[in-house]
Amino acid sequence: MKGKYNLGVIVLLACSTFAAAQNYNAIHGSNYAGSLGVGNNPASKLNTPFPWDITVLGVQEKHTTNAVTIFKYSLLSSPANSEYLFTGGDYARYVRQQFNVNLLNARFALNRQSAIAFGVNIRGYTGLKTSAYNFIDTLHGVRDFFNLGNENRPHSGDMTSSSWAELYGTYSRTLWDRVTTRLNAGVTLKVSRGLAGAHAAVSDVRATRKVHDNEQYFEFQNANARYGYSHNFDKWNNNRSTSQNLRDFLAYTSGGMTLDFGVEYLIKSGDMPAWDEDNYYDYEWKIGLSLLDIGFNQYKYGQYSRQVNGVRPAMADSLVDERMNGISGFEGFTDSLASMVNVSRRLQGDFNIINPARMVINVDRYLFDAFYINADITVNLSSVAGNRLRVRETNLLTITPRWETRIFGVYMPLMVNTEGRLWVGGAFKAGPLLLGIHNWANVFSKTKMQHGGGYLALVIRPWKKTVTDRVDKRYDCPSQ
Repeated sequence: MKGKYNLGVIVLLACSTFAAAQNYNAIHGSNYAGSLGVGNNPASKLNTPFPWDITVLGVQEKHTTNAVTIFKYSLLSSPANSEYLFTGGDYARYVRQQFNVNLLNARFALNRQSAIAFGVNIRGYTGLKTSAYNFIDTLHGVRDFFNLGNENRPHSGDMTSSSWAELYGTYSRTLWDRVTTRLNAGVTLKVSRGLAGAHAAVSDVRATRKVHDNEQYFEFQNANARYGYSHNFDKWNNNRSTSQNLRDFLAYTSGGMTLDFGVEYLIKSGDMPAWDEDNYYDYEWKIGLSLLDIGFNQYKYGQYSRQVNGVRPAMADSLVDERMNGISGFEGFTDSLASMVNVSRRLQGDFNIINPARMVINVDRYLFDAFYINADITVNLSSVAGNRLRVRETNLLTITPRWETRIFGVYMPLMVNTEGRLWVGGAFKAGPLLLGIHNWANVFSKTKMQHGGGYLALVIRPWKKTVTDRVDKRYDCPSQ
């Protein structure tokens, strides 16, 4: 069944059902990343020819799902004409969505061997996955679902969502500088507040076919579920003003802490360096290794968070439809669910969601003139925490050819994400403006908006380029 969509509904669907140079893919490894490079490697801010830069605002969003297809919509068309379809077939579903907002991120070089950076970010990750099940878009109830061959097979699924605000500070320093190599290192400390957290999981949901008075129906044999959300949602009151609700929402948040570590190893051409030479920031290879988002955010359970186990006897599909029909809000859902299960227990206290901990390997190669090529590999580490609640990064491998000077840049990231999808993106830089898209299909196709996203950043840099009076001529525009 296709339906009309608008852009707000698309974003809401992605967030509810399912990065720093956090996913500003084009500039990974660039000497001009500056304060935007801190999120990909804390050491990266040191090898840049500008004495300072300030990211006034940066916004990035990325999403992918195989559960929904969006039609008649691209970035060049009106969202008012868009339609959507919940995709049919027998397979496992997933949704992945992430975003970050960078507010007044600043980097300052203390000298050529040390630099600091600080700023405020708002970030969020949401992930959903299910076991395989058959689905068509004309279902009218539970019975229709199980009639598709979904009986006598256990169904499961889980969702985790975490968004937070963080204040960070980072320091980097050159550990050694030799004729042919240089090693830079950096560390970032982030202090955060968990803005909104939620998780849900269902397991071993099974039903069998029954017959009564020659009529077939389905009866549930088992179901287990656990769901929770942060209690600041309980503070929202429609009888209060929006400003008061927002103050209450933010007041009832909990703190967290995260660490980033990174090193960058530069292989130079071998020319004898001097402090006043033009080629101080030049390199043939730049190899970065970083450990990012090592930590978690903390939330307190909302009053309708529950764990339920088992189903009551003779729980037929028609009875489930009846009790779940017309409910609204957390309270109504919780009451209806409690009437159908054997055990319903309130979840209390705190819950932690592991941040998207990961290792990033970044290799940047200078080619000629102003041309470079970059490779970026992300290895998710949050699974090391075992079965605890966690979110994860969708980046896997990105290859980015780029042409880049002090003022202008053209980039073409080719990314394979953790779901195995290949995206061809693009970006350009003109002065302080960086504008990029994760997947060009969002522009040229009207059936691919469910995969992609983009980014925008405004970065102010001084006109004078280096810490000293000399300039690095490599990064000027090539002569004609």
